[in-house]
Amino acid sequence: MTISRFSEEAASWDSNPFIHAATANAKTAILSRLGPSLSSLDILDLGCGTGLLSLALSSSVRSVTSIDAAQGMVDVLSSKLEAPDAPKNIRAVCILLENPNDPILSTDPVTGAQEPQAKKFDLVVSHLVLHHIPDLSAFLKTIHGVLKPGGQVMLTDFEDFGPEARRFHPESKMDGVERHGIKRTEIEGVLKDAGFQDTKVETAFEMEKAVESEPGKGDGTHLMNFPFLICQARK
Repeated sequence: MTISRFSEEAASWDSNPFIHAATANAKTAILSRLGPSLSSLDILDLGCGTGLLSLALSSSVRSVTSIDAAQGMVDVLSSKLEAPDAPKNIRAVCILLENPNDPILSTDPVTGAQEPQAKKFDLVVSHLVLHHIPDLSAFLKTIHGVLKPGGQVMLTDFEDFGPEARRFHPESKMDGVERHGIKRTEIEGVLKDAGFQDTKVETAFEMEKAVESEPGKGDGTHLMNFPFLICQARK
């Protein structure tokens, strides 16, 4: 995954209406699958980008730790959090998280207190991240490690429904794309291998997206429908 590309695109990231609409759909998909009492939940948002999902979920939960490997993305989120009316329960961190016990996770977003060990979470979310991850097995094992016993994971991304799924990205932005969507049976198997239980992978929503009429050609106004999966499991 080329982190520099995402840092470079961070300043203009929020100008894409599709990203806002997809995030709103992801928020709805996640909240509709959680119980009614969310106010005590500590959430980890992996690959948070400019914080759109973190911000959308923050009013429903106790805290959000927002992590991204691209400094540019974290800088944009950090600037949002400086606004007077910004949520006070989000902590933005720039790190490529590979160690579930990394000390960087020990700070509580609400109190600022430093815990003696890395914080564990009730829920881990990510949106449009899985297709950028080179090693899904290692990624999901890290997620398993940061969860409290009984904690949940809810990951949303577009589905690999065949060769046409490649058109989700323009050819000029294939750098950092590890797979053209998520395969249901594959991700469910990787979740189980990582130690998760109660795995469930299903269509969460569908979205129409402007794509190139042919790979590398056209003005990006051709419309295609893309199904999005939610990958849900429990530790």
